[in-house]
Amino acid sequence: MALKPRGVIAIPDGLHSDFDHGAFDPKTRRVFIAHTARGYVEVIDHDASRHLATLKGFPEAAGVVAHDGNVLVTNRGAASMAWLDAATLETRSVFSTARRPNGVAITALAKLAIAACIGDTDHGPELHAFDLATGQQWTLKLPGRPRWCVVSADDTRVFLAIREPSMVLTASLPGLSDVRHWSLPSGGAHGMDINHADNLLYVACDDGALVEVDARTGKSARQWPLDGGPDATFYNPSSGCVHVAIGKPGLVQTIDPHASTVTKIATAHGAGTTALVAPDRLYVLSPSHGGVLELTGA
Repeated sequence: MALKPRGVIAIPDGLHSDFDHGAFDPKTRRVFIAHTARGYVEVIDHDASRHLATLKGFPEAAGVVAHDGNVLVTNRGAASMAWLDAATLETRSVFSTARRPNGVAITALAKLAIAACIGDTDHGPELHAFDLATGQQWTLKLPGRPRWCVVSADDTRVFLAIREPSMVLTASLPGLSDVRHWSLPSGGAHGMDINHADNLLYVACDDGALVEVDARTGKSARQWPLDGGPDATFYNPSSGCVHVAIGKPGLVQTIDPHASTVTKIATAHGAGTTALVAPDRLYVLSPSHGGVLELTGA
């Protein structure tokens, strides 16, 4: 199903600013957005299509994930991950990470948090798993720069996109053991999401391809060309489509793997990150719009 514009939700100080990932929490019906340039987390009331709150104190907020009333935010500028209450908007806890944490994930039972850290010239990239209740931490050194990460439906494995060498790295949870490296046929693994029902990963790569990967074997299957370097990638379980945001030239490509069809909708230059609200809404975080461009028909 093709996407179409629905409206724009303005974000304070959002015009020509810089955003990173966003995530929808079904329990509170709120969307949480990393406002990277300001060090804020923006909160959107999905049902009312309006900006609800600005939360301060998240230096270079980057990755955001939300589930069952829990929100995790990685702070690239503070080497930390914050755990928020989606209802009260209070911070429950802050966990120290390696430098420049980026991708983040949470298990279905909301017991474990995963943070993928880029590192810097003095400290290499690392993957962390945290027990949210006790704070116990597990760490894994990574072979390259991490991008996005997701978790299996049974909470037993994490899957992580590595830019170079382009691969999916997978490890068991919680201990980050039984590590496997699955090479990809396209360079620059970036955005990623998972179809839990069919055990399929969809990895959008900088070299211009969306690659389908078997989440049980690591075998790459079909590919679809992309019109530029991708960023946020979401699989919509309601429609069966994959949405890939491309900041340059500014569009969203929607791939239907079952029909092998591709549709496109123009967004704006620099609009590379999104938040999916199944069954039919895709929020595009657009500096040129000064906030959130709402697309419907997802």
